[in-house]
Order: sequence, then structure tokens, then C-alpha cells
Amino acid sequence: MKRFHSHFNGYSVEFSPFEEQRMACVTSQHFGIIGNGRQYILDVLDRDIGAFKTFDTRDGLYDCSWSEENECHVASSSGDGSIKIWDTQAPSGGRPIKSFEEHTKEVYSVDWNLVTKDTFITGSWDQSIKIWNPRTERSLKTFREHRYCIYSAIWSPRNAHLFASVSGDRTLKIWDSRDTRSLNTIKAHDHEILTCDWNKYNDKEIVTGSVDKTIRIWDIRYPDRPTTILRGHTYAVRRIKCSPHSESMLASCSYDMSVIVWDRAREQDPILARMDHHTEFVVGLDWNMFIDGQMASCSWDEQVCVWNLGRPGQFR
Repeated sequence: MKRFHSHFNGYSVEFSPFEEQRMACVTSQHFGIIGNGRQYILDVLDRDIGAFKTFDTRDGLYDCSWSEENECHVASSSGDGSIKIWDTQAPSGGRPIKSFEEHTKEVYSVDWNLVTKDTFITGSWDQSIKIWNPRTERSLKTFREHRYCIYSAIWSPRNAHLFASVSGDRTLKIWDSRDTRSLNTIKAHDHEILTCDWNKYNDKEIVTGSVDKTIRIWDIRYPDRPTTILRGHTYAVRRIKCSPHSESMLASCSYDMSVIVWDRAREQDPILARMDHHTEFVVGLDWNMFIDGQMASCSWDEQVCVWNLGRPGQFR
């Protein structure tokens, strides 16, 4: 397992959609409560992980997403309500090439559209969701229905207009960006929902993770009950990522300081691997789309880790 010391507390990590060795990681000082933030651009090398570029911010950073149309651009969301676009070809320590400042509270989620590739979406603690184009000065559209903090807003991997959002109001909402009202609202958990992701192979399936310690899988055509409930974490599920290489696999990380890789094809024992390589809350997680089985995580323990899944129950 390769490790990188981030000096600040990790919040989100994402592999580049253009370069197999490159990833972005955002971090916050003092656990994101007060202090500065840092956007890292990292390279996974033969023996370790190296910092390619670093960009500092006055407030903590909570999420990041690579541009789908420019391999040098990455967006990060900030505790001051801004979204910053960075150019990885700029010198370390440089200023963002753009800063959007419409949200009035912390922006906890940013996600680039995989289909149109020219827009991204943000979810904020101000209870709003906004769609942006990096070439415009203002947001393109704002959506307001959630009644509490929005923790995640994610585009469909196949439909250019569909996105999902989850909130502390315990609901999962499905939206069409051409309408200001949601298409569907699912009472998905009995406690706050911190994360969601779409199945990369089935655009009718969404996975949610909650403070109630469960992961629930939803067929959005039948919202009355989840198709599957996965239990294994002992504290809140902080982030979920569906595999880009398998319809049945997903990974989750938790405040129980673990990462779990699940394979729903193993009905009797869906936990493929459980990793306890962090010593604090694990809040960032991603799969490398170029290298089957390669994963990354980041944690409040100031460690960014990259590993490759081996045989079931093992990693290296």
C-alpha cells in the first residue's frame, strides 16, 4: 500500500479521467472546522505517491471533481461557499483560474457531468443545488427542495439531464435538470444521508449511505423499498463509490475508520474486503477507471492511500 502525508485532514480524493497515475485530493486544516484548505494534485509512482502541485485556500476544502473536457482542470468546493477551478499546469501556490461565489454556506459536493462534459453540479449546506458551466460567470440553474444540508449531488453516468441528491432531511431526490422540481423523492433512511452514487452499468440504480450505518440500493422505478440493504459498518457511512469495472461491486468508507469493498454477486457474504489502514474517520474514496481494482482513500489521519485489490479478502 502506498501512502502520502497530506499534513491537513483529508476530505475527498478522485482519480483523473485522463491520466491513470494522477489524482486530486482536497484537505482541510483542523478537521474542516476552522483554518485553511489545500488542493493536492498527486501522482501514483512505482514506489510511492508524489505531490505534482499544491494550491492553498483560506477556508477548508470538502470535495473535488476533475473536468471531463480538460485534463488540466479540477474543481474543488469550499467551506466559504465558493467553488474554485484550478489549472494543474499553473505553478504550485497559484490562484484558481475561476471562483464561483453564489452559495451562502459550505459546499459539500461537486460533480462533473460525464455525458455533456461541460457542466458540473454542486450541493451546499444552504439547502440548494446549482448547475454551472466553467465558461459562464453565474450558475445556470438553482434547485431548492431539500429541507436540510445537502451532502451529495451526483450526475447520472448515462443520462445528460438526470442527477440525484441526498440530504440531512433523510431523503434521496431524483431530478431532471430541465425542470426545477424533482421527479421523485424517496424517504431513503431514518437518519441523515451523507452520500450517494449511481451504478455505472445500471442507470436505474442508486446507492445511498447514512448515519444509520447502512448502505441501501434503490431501483428508482420502485421507490417504496430498497432492493438491498448492506450492513457491516459500525458508524456512519461517509462516502460510497460504485465500481467502474463491475455492476455488482461498490466501495464504502465510514467514521468507523474502515473501507469496505462489497460484491453483491456474493449474496451470502457480500463483503469482499475490509480494510483498516486508517486511524481516523475515512471520508474520501475512489476507484481508478484505468486500472481494474486500484483504489484510493483519504482520512482525517492526514493519510492518502492507494492500493490494488488482490484475491478476495486481500489487498496489496
